[in-house]
Amino acid sequence: MILVSVFAVAGFSQTELSAGSDRNEQNAPVDLKPGETITRGEALSNKAPKISVEKGLDDPAEYSEGTFAVEGVIVRACQKLGCWMEMADKVGGKSVRVTFGSHAFFIPFNSAGMKVKAEGRFVTKTLSKETVDHLINDDGAKFDKRNEDGTVTEVSFDATGVVLTKTD
Repeated sequence: MILVSVFAVAGFSQTELSAGSDRNEQNAPVDLKPGETITRGEALSNKAPKISVEKGLDDPAEYSEGTFAVEGVIVRACQKLGCWMEMADKVGGKSVRVTFGSHAFFIPFNSAGMKVKAEGRFVTKTLSKETVDHLINDDGAKFDKRNEDGTVTEVSFDATGVVLTKTD
């Protein structure tokens, strides 16, 4: 069974990346007015085929090659580095963990609740027990189901760029 969560693993640990302070100019909390936006990563092309998060989760292999656009709401964001977020089509909807390449960019710690547009692709991979434990204990991630050995088979969305919009 594939777990519906999204987390990508870089070739180095987040602890190494943060080197003392986990804050940087990209993940620092922001104070936006309703309707204001911030952009992280590559600019969105606005040419990628649009799909829903649920559609991508239902058939991730179909959306694993090429670039696709998704939009919705941020359910939660990594509280260690801002190196991933969980998003759903709408509040209460099925969600996916969104990663940003090999820590190519970060989002503000206080991004939960913002609207988001992203471009990228769906990825299916097995996360090690150690990575799963780290994501849960250090970053606040949630997984629907762990395999017997503590690993997780995860479908995630690897974004090349995002636009976050503050809601009311």
